[in-house]
Amino acid sequence: MVYVTGDIHGNQEKWIHYIDPILKEQDILLVTGDFGMGFWYGPEYNEEQFLDWLQTRCYTVCFIDGNHENFNLLNTYPVKKWNGGNVHFIRKNVIHLLRGEVFTVENHTYFVFGGGFSIDKKYRLQDISWWIQEMPVQKEYENAKNNLIRYKYNIDYILTHTAPNQTIYYLKIKNKIKDAGLNELELNLFLDSIYQRSYYSHWYFGHFHMDQNLWRNQTVIFNSIRNIYTNEIITQWDFCDG
Repeated sequence: MVYVTGDIHGNQEKWIHYIDPILKEQDILLVTGDFGMGFWYGPEYNEEQFLDWLQTRCYTVCFIDGNHENFNLLNTYPVKKWNGGNVHFIRKNVIHLLRGEVFTVENHTYFVFGGGFSIDKKYRLQDISWWIQEMPVQKEYENAKNNLIRYKYNIDYILTHTAPNQTIYYLKIKNKIKDAGLNELELNLFLDSIYQRSYYSHWYFGHFHMDQNLWRNQTVIFNSIRNIYTNEIITQWDFCDG
C-alpha cells in the first residue's frame, strides 16, 4: 500500500510513536518535504544511527525535499535510478525523490517537485541550518517541464512541498495563513502552470502545517497519514512540531 504524510522535520519521536506502528511489510510512505535531512537527532540516536534503524524496517520511505533540509548533505549521495526517475538512496529503503522527476509505483505515476522558502530564514545560519538550494533553479524547472511533456501532463498523483499560487491565495482567505510572499512566488507560479496543464487524480503538499482537503483535488497534509489512493486518513495525531 502507498501512504502519504507531511513534514517530519527530523523528529524521531513522531516517527517512532506515530508513523512506524502504522506501516507494514512492503508499504511505501511518501513524505511531502521537510523530511529533515541533517536534523535527525534525538535522545537515543544520532542521525546516522536513526537512518540505520530505518533501514531495518520492512517498509520503504520516499521523500521529496522541503526547505528545511541539509542540501549539502543530500547532494553528497550519488544520483541513481528508481522506478523511472532520479533519486538519492539515503539507505536502501530511504529514498530522496529528486525535483521534477516522474516515478511509477504500483502502476500509478507520480510527479514530484520539492523546494520552498523558509519564512524563518532570518533565524537560521547559511550552510548550518539554512541552504540556498531550498529554492529551485532554472535547470530543475526545465527538467520538470520536459518530464511532464513526456507524459503529456497526464499524471496520477502530484506531490510537492509548497502549493500553487492560487491555492496559497485560497488558504490565505480560508485559513489566514502566513506565506513566503515574493520570496517563493516564482515556484508557486510554476506550480500554477502545472495545475493549468495537468490531468491528475490528486495533489498532496505539506509546508503549511495543517491537515485539510481543499479544492481542485488538493490536500495539505501534516500530522496525519493518508491512503494516497482513497485520500482516507489512516491515522492522525496532535503533535506540536516546528
